[in-house]
Amino acid sequence: MKISDGNWLIQENLKVINPLYIHDVQYKNHELLVYAAPRDIQARAGQLDTPLITFRFFSPQAGILGVRVEHFKGTYPSSPAFFLTTQAHPAVTCTEKSDKVIFQSGQLSLVIPKSGTWQMDFYHAGKRITGSRASAAGYAQDLFTKKSYMFERLDLGVGETVYGLGEHFTAFVKNGQTIETWNRDGGTSTEQAYKNIPFYLTNRGYGVFVNHPELVSFEVASEKVSKVQFSVAGESLEYYVVDGPTAKQVLDRYTRLTGRPSLPPAWSFGLWLTTSFTTNYDEQTITEFIDGMSDRSLPLHVFHFDCFWMKAFHWCDFQWDPAVFPDPEGMIRRLKAKNLKICVWINPYISQQSSLFAEGMSQGYLLKNTKGDVWQWDKWQPGQAIVDFTHPAACQWYAGHLERLIDMGVDCFKTDFGERIPTDVMYHDGSDAQKMHNYYTYLYNKTVFDVLKEKLGSHNAVLFARSATVGSQSFPVHWSGDCYATYESMAESLRGGLSLGLSGFGFWSHDIGGFENTSPAHVYKRWCAFGLLSSHSRLHGSSSYRVPWLYDEEAVDVVRFFTQWKCRLMPYLYGMAVAAAQHGLPVMRAMMLEFPDDPGCEYLDRQYMLGDSLLVAPVFSEEGNVAVYLPSGRWTHLFSNQEKTGAGWCNEQYDFLSLPLYVRENTLLPLGCNNQRPDYDYTEDLEFHLFALQDGNQAETAVYDVTGNLTLTVRISRNGNCYQADFTNLKKPCSLILRGITGQLTGVTGNLSAGQETFGLRITIQPDSERVLFAIG
Repeated sequence: MKISDGNWLIQENLKVINPLYIHDVQYKNHELLVYAAPRDIQARAGQLDTPLITFRFFSPQAGILGVRVEHFKGTYPSSPAFFLTTQAHPAVTCTEKSDKVIFQSGQLSLVIPKSGTWQMDFYHAGKRITGSRASAAGYAQDLFTKKSYMFERLDLGVGETVYGLGEHFTAFVKNGQTIETWNRDGGTSTEQAYKNIPFYLTNRGYGVFVNHPELVSFEVASEKVSKVQFSVAGESLEYYVVDGPTAKQVLDRYTRLTGRPSLPPAWSFGLWLTTSFTTNYDEQTITEFIDGMSDRSLPLHVFHFDCFWMKAFHWCDFQWDPAVFPDPEGMIRRLKAKNLKICVWINPYISQQSSLFAEGMSQGYLLKNTKGDVWQWDKWQPGQAIVDFTHPAACQWYAGHLERLIDMGVDCFKTDFGERIPTDVMYHDGSDAQKMHNYYTYLYNKTVFDVLKEKLGSHNAVLFARSATVGSQSFPVHWSGDCYATYESMAESLRGGLSLGLSGFGFWSHDIGGFENTSPAHVYKRWCAFGLLSSHSRLHGSSSYRVPWLYDEEAVDVVRFFTQWKCRLMPYLYGMAVAAAQHGLPVMRAMMLEFPDDPGCEYLDRQYMLGDSLLVAPVFSEEGNVAVYLPSGRWTHLFSNQEKTGAGWCNEQYDFLSLPLYVRENTLLPLGCNNQRPDYDYTEDLEFHLFALQDGNQAETAVYDVTGNLTLTVRISRNGNCYQADFTNLKKPCSLILRGITGQLTGVTGNLSAGQETFGLRITIQPDSERVLFAIG
């Protein structure tokens, strides 16, 4: 929303009240209250016909300060509201000095003058990070519509860059953009987004979360180029400043407040194959695809049935189309005998052709229009209605149909749609329709996720969801939506995924090969490499199949090679998944998240860190030309063992069976033995690859089982040519491979043997070892 007209004027249709002068400051009940007026009101005559803006400062958790700005306080609260984990009495301090008040939580503090001109400043450990001045915050009323709005403008420093705000496919750095947090089904090639999150973080090591599920309008260094402006309709505005001082710590605190990503099952990290959307398929077609994958030694782990598993015009009735699938129970048994998990497509909409429509209507389970009738339209499905997930009985009704499918053998659901939620409707619980537009997806996906947890256990619950809001990170996995089969769309998908990862989401995927249209073979092969080095990997399209042999034979080799490597990487990747669940860190990380002190990483959006140690740069050209930025340090290519030194750019060229995949120095990378499945005993024949351990440094890693329990930790330190390896809970033989190192072992202590291998020195370590000492002669 535009407030200003240039630097000096206000939009002609607006009346604006700004807090300019501080009237009173009070501290009570762990909160700081500040009253500010739009003019100097020291004289009694000025205290008439004058509004006051109320600021309430509080702390929901250590290191987070909340700000609530109010004009009129008589507006009754309405649902829904984001679910936040708060402390009843957080450890806050308030220090009053002669001229100011300091309100502090952790190392984050707020400084407010006790009188005079309005200003507020946020500090981390005594260093100012942001704040606002007179005329920054305020209340605006549209003179024509009489609608009211609250707004705030927080400062940006020189060189400060803004990230996050959900899965946006526009420029990765959000400076200069106007972003409205209103979920839309707009594909990946527009400014619209399926997943809008009113949270941003900056390279200065703090974040801001606007606690409103309705539309929040952000003007990011645009209307005021040194400010982030955000506004909401109504008489109040609430936001939280989240302390770092690193972006990782910001995400840790933010997801502690709004919800941690759940840990997906290990099997979900394998390769998913779908029927595609509008293709013709039946059990014979599906079996031919699955057997074709097996015949070509292509590991496959999940098979997904898209929309037409149900009869056309009947979505959703949760019934298999009898003309195409006459024996669904038998078919699922036959598919699961091939060691596959089964996923089916669903959405929250009920066509009036569905057998469930009359039941949902009679029981009041469907959204109603303002006249009290069922809300309907003809988009997507004829006479389509929408399930009302604020109705507890409607949730049970919807969940009951999913339980029947789970009992049949279905393992997970693709929860499509949830963005086009109308606002001219009435909800069972009286929720505000404007606030429900984005929040609807939370209730929808939570209902489905809870069914899976109850029926299959928390370690087997996973979705493939498209829409999201704050808190939806607790119901993974999310995918990027409808993209085109082009390099440009591949790149925009990555931008969206990196932005979502900086918005508190741990797990993300995309349609390998592109959804719309059919890509040429070279795009498909490049996308396969990218997709299988993503958190989750799914081959999916719209009107054509995505099995690799329909492109060319080399595509078969590409899919096999990268799927096998992903399976081998699972001891490492699942450790990164555990970190996501514990600390809110994305598995696919923007470079600035891992290298916050490197200005060269601030704008990088065509490469990423897969976890904390692997750098991936997808190739966006048929010829294989790619420019990759390596931050300071030594980097070793995982496949070729070639070593390079950063910081700087490298221009490289790759065939279809490789791409820039570099391992960071001081990395101890666990690689598994199984290249056919993602869910296996990660301690069996485990290899630890040690990359460029620098003198005086140490490398460490942890290995988890497929339920997320810690099973093994290893720490290796180096002093000159002497190495010390410490193991905790080593129960099976493992190998330690010193990458790029040749020579003989000397000064050996411990039960081990050594020999050369292609990439370095291999040391075999026997079980029950606790400490191994050796030197390289």
